Amino acid sequence: MISDEIRRLHELHQAGALSDAEFEQAKAKVLASEKVSLDKDGRSTGTGSSEGPAPGSFEAKLRSLRRSRHDRWLGGVCGALSIGFGMDIYAWRLVFVLLTFVTSGVGALAYLALWIFIPEE
Repeated sequence: MISDEIRRLHELHQAGALSDAEFEQAKAKVLASEKVSLDKDGRSTGTGSSEGPAPGSFEAKLRSLRRSRHDRWLGGVCGALSIGFGMDIYAWRLVFVLLTFVTSGVGALAYLALWIFIPEE
């Protein structure tokens, strides 16, 4: 939803993650992608949000991920992956722990990256 994206941008701007110019540019980009134009018959045709990944595709699942507020130990990443991909939450936790120990910390880095890039619900 467009208001959620603008609210997230505003929060980033208030936190100092975006400069004034970056905030205005990002806001303009979001608003431009959501413009609705009318065709000859007066029907609205969306540009942007209607064109996206096919429902049920891997990309659609990735975009719909939200970190869990209720089912979390650290950041809610495993809860998000559990809901998004239908795999048990303990299996995801085991995957991250094994990756951390077997690959000298890659699992922890992957978890941290997902914590940063997956928005909270």
